[in-house]
Parts: sequence; structure tokens; C-alpha cells
Amino acid sequence: MARRRLAEEPVSRFALWARRLALFSLAAVLLAIVIARAGLLDTLPVLATLAGGLAVAVVAIVVALIAFGVIWQTGARGLGQAVAGLFIGLVLIAYPAWLGYKASKLPMIADITTDAIDPPRFEAIARLRTRQANPVLYAGLYAAEQQRTAYPDIEPLMVTVTPEAAYEATMTLVTKRKWRVVNARAPQPGRRDGYIEAIAQTPIMAFREDVAIRIRPVGSGARIDMRSASRYGRIDFGVNAARIRTLLEEIDDLTSVTKPERPAPKPAAPAKGGQAAKR
Repeated sequence: MARRRLAEEPVSRFALWARRLALFSLAAVLLAIVIARAGLLDTLPVLATLAGGLAVAVVAIVVALIAFGVIWQTGARGLGQAVAGLFIGLVLIAYPAWLGYKASKLPMIADITTDAIDPPRFEAIARLRTRQANPVLYAGLYAAEQQRTAYPDIEPLMVTVTPEAAYEATMTLVTKRKWRVVNARAPQPGRRDGYIEAIAQTPIMAFREDVAIRIRPVGSGARIDMRSASRYGRIDFGVNAARIRTLLEEIDDLTSVTKPERPAPKPAAPAKGGQAAKR
């Protein structure tokens, strides 16, 4: 007598597509990160690839939720595929969602400076920016007012060491951060200010962001102004202000422990014979 086999419930198509879409979005996001870090394409195509991958991740989440409902109602198989699609999608959009929440509380500016009246200029960096990048010129007093409201602690740094010592300390910290220096001029008293232009990178996507630092003599010390700007995008999620704040704090710490060398005391003149005889 032939055995009768119980027919298994089919796998939910929604569950299968949820996992497929999630894996596709994961591949697209990883590809965008690799391309960005390797510098194979400009930022805009990378952003387009990243945005497309994240959009597919959202679709995967929606399809996974539908799959849960279908599995609950029909008893179809595919719960594991639906869970995988939901998990991968949530992981991919978690950080961008947090950035979006953070952006809702910040002004729409991506160029931060300690001197809104006379901000450090982008000279060498201006020649490296494409036409699609943000303007090289500072946005003006409207942006300065927004910056003052959001980041009231971003101010020039006054140090008590000479401009030359302040310049050396700044270069030490810029080199330590592995920023790519594209322009550097040591200060010359009475002739020119110290100037540094460098390119920093964001941690994950390695997007290029531009930095300009100016060192001017003030009395017996120096004033350090800094500007940090994103090349693309209308909002920087607070990255530029954090970069300025951190670097100036470290410069202040480094210069506060660097004391100028004092000239050695002159040896006392030997006493004359007649004066020594009177003792």
C-alpha cells in the first residue's frame, strides 16, 4: 500500500522577497561605502547609490511586515526569511534614521567658522572642489546667526604662546589626525599670518570635508581661527562644529603645557681686584 505524503505549506512569496530585497540593499550600501572610501567616484553618485540602497531597505521592511501577516493568516512557511529581511532592513536604516532625527534639531548649514566677519578662506581647496560642490565663499551673516544659536561655544582660540609655536602645535595635531594638508604657510611676524588648509574625512563613508586654519599674532600671543565645511549637502549633522571644538581644545591643551624657553641667566661679572680686597 502506497504511503500518502502530507503536502507542506508553500513558502510565502512576501517572505522570500523580503529577504531578497534586504540582501540587495545590503550589497548596495556596502558597495557605496567601498566606492566612497576608495575614491572611485565623486560624492554625488555615491550618495545616489547609498540612498537607493536605503530605499530598498525600507521596502524590505514593509514586505517583511506583510509576510508576517500572511504567515499568521495562512500558515505558510518562510518565517525565517521574513525575520532576516526585517532585521537586515532595520540595521541598515537605524543610523540614517538617527541622523535624520538629529538633523531635525539642527540648522540647515554645513559651513562653520570661528570668525563670521572674516572667515579663513579656502584657497588651494577652492581649486579642488567641483561645480556641484557647495560654494567656497562663506554664506554670510544669516548663516552666522544660525550658527551662533546652535553652537554658541564656537569661538576663536586665544593662546599665550608665539604664533610660531601655535602653528607648530596645530600642525602636529593636524598630522596626528591624518588630514591631507594641501596648503601650509608658517607665520612670519609683520609679514603674513600662519595658514593651513587640509582635507578631513568622515569615519564611515570617508567623505571629503574641508578645513582652513589661520594663526594671527595678538600681543605676545596668538589668535587661532578655524573653518570647517562639508563639500556637499545643506546640513552637516553637527560634524563641522564638533571638529572645530575638538581641535581647538587640543591645541589649547598642547600650547598650555608648552612654555617658551627663557634665556639663560648671564653669569655674574667677576669682581674687580680692588673691590675684592675691601671684603
